[in-house]
Amino acid sequence: MPAKPLTSYQTTISPEWVDYNGHLRDAFYLLIFSHATDALMDVLGLDEAGRARTGHTLYTLECHLNFLAEVKEGEAVEVRTQLLAHDAKRLHIHHALYRPGKSASLAESEQLLMNIDSAAGRAAPFDEQVAERVAHLGAEQQNLQRPACVGRVIGLRRAS
Repeated sequence: MPAKPLTSYQTTISPEWVDYNGHLRDAFYLLIFSHATDALMDVLGLDEAGRARTGHTLYTLECHLNFLAEVKEGEAVEVRTQLLAHDAKRLHIHHALYRPGKSASLAESEQLLMNIDSAAGRAAPFDEQVAERVAHLGAEQQNLQRPACVGRVIGLRRAS
């Protein structure tokens, strides 16, 4: 089976998430991606039981959002997650929002996550079991195409 991003979260757009323009309010894109990060944590062994066992959690250090298409009230959506890179303490991930079964992304989020020892309140290497799961997911997804939005910067070109 060819490698593919992990379908990490699915939901339907709630009426209270829709703005005055009739589409998903920008803050709720991030909420959806946040739930996808929670689901990724579950896959990696940092679910509630894993956090209790290790005393570790993930914090988001940086997040870039790209809004690519309108999403309307009542639409079903899913997030597909790709682990782009990792080291002993960090994950570089990409979430993309899709209509189920479709190939055009609606929004994308590139994120840098840090493993945190909750008791110490600072960065720490992943627990051995979590590190193994991270390495396994990284190996499964290593040949996936790098998403076009990854590494983009925000700015205006200066007039010459």
